[in-house]
Amino acid sequence: MQRTKLALLIVLASGLAACSGETARLQVADGSGPAPTLPKPNKTLIPTVNVAPAIGWPQGAKPVAAPGTQVAAFADRLDHPRWLYVLPNGDVLVAETNAPPKPDDGKGIRGWVMGMAMKKAGAGVPSPNRITLLRDQNHDGVAETRSTFIENLNSPFGMTLVGNDLYVADTDKLLRFHYESGATSIKGPGSKVVDLPGGTLNHHWTKNVIASQDGKKLYVTVGSNSNVGENGMDQEKGRAAIWEVDPAKGTQRIFASGLRNPNGMAWEPHTGQLWTAVNERDEIGSDLVPDYITSVKDGAFYGWPYSYYGHHIDNRVEPQNPALIALAIAPDYAVGPHTASLGLAFAEDRALPAPFNQGAIIGQHGSWNRKPRSGYKVLFVPFSDGKPSGAPIDLLSGFLDAEGNAMGRPVGVVNDHKGGVLVADDVGNTIWRITAAKGNSALSAQGQPIPQRQ
Repeated sequence: MQRTKLALLIVLASGLAACSGETARLQVADGSGPAPTLPKPNKTLIPTVNVAPAIGWPQGAKPVAAPGTQVAAFADRLDHPRWLYVLPNGDVLVAETNAPPKPDDGKGIRGWVMGMAMKKAGAGVPSPNRITLLRDQNHDGVAETRSTFIENLNSPFGMTLVGNDLYVADTDKLLRFHYESGATSIKGPGSKVVDLPGGTLNHHWTKNVIASQDGKKLYVTVGSNSNVGENGMDQEKGRAAIWEVDPAKGTQRIFASGLRNPNGMAWEPHTGQLWTAVNERDEIGSDLVPDYITSVKDGAFYGWPYSYYGHHIDNRVEPQNPALIALAIAPDYAVGPHTASLGLAFAEDRALPAPFNQGAIIGQHGSWNRKPRSGYKVLFVPFSDGKPSGAPIDLLSGFLDAEGNAMGRPVGVVNDHKGGVLVADDVGNTIWRITAAKGNSALSAQGQPIPQRQ
């Protein structure tokens, strides 16, 4: 045991390079699509740690937009922007946030390794704990003004507006604030709707929230409290799930479970079906397990921690639960192993040009447990008749430089309803705006709002 600790310390001292000789045998494309290749697990004594060091964008640099599109900064010099929400009047809310203190999640050698890795990846900064409002007053695609909208929060993440009620998902509770159109700030602590799992052991701390299309129910993502239940299943109560919350009654139920770390949620526009983006488990090889997007069925179980992609059993989990595994369903579409797929939005019909006008837009924060690295891009998955219908396409790339450093890392993605897609970049401290390239615009008039789907 002491020899293992010493070896691990030597590896960390050398710069957190890959902690083993394990490397991917497959391409990211092999772990993508409706039927990804799932090789045998390759568990090593020391897991692969292959973090892209966070350095930020050099002066004048920016990501690479797909052909037919272009990208520019909507706002910069932010403080760890991770999630976005667009208000009906066009104002953009950005959650400037990071992990809360969670001392029981950093214990032991594994916790120390993960803490060092996250620091190198740019996630070791204190949380600003605020929501900032950005306003593009002259409709030129750049936010001219910004203001602190809500402060003194606790690692806020998801936001959604229903009528005059603005809901914010802190790491440990769902809050309600009164909002008036055009307001540039909200004072006061907000009122609690429901408590959310938090505490000193709070492994996946982000909580997202969206509203049902009639506004009567809210859906909240709650990630697991471990990789694969190693902290004990008693620590997973209410976690690895999407909750359905009744805000009028202040009650909740588990809508779907077995989802290791769901983040982005969106309503597929043609079917009205809820979809989510999920981070799957780590530490069984660079090729396992692919992250995914999937439609979310009421009452469904998606396998975590006992199995993945249906009935592929994870032998690290003890004791197993054969009865629950028998109920596990496979997700709809894989988006590559260890890509850390977080943001999710569906394209609007008249915003970006084909092929980016019908399908899912996914913010991939990027891997730490894969060699070579994966993710670090905004991905597009074509849809037809409410289902994925083709191979994924890079919509925004170029977040890694030639040396493998992370100049930026995409997180939340959202339509701005003015012909653009906004991307939160928490390492680059920038909100990027993707639009149709000049001469390829789908809008009839510059800045003409696109009707929001209900």
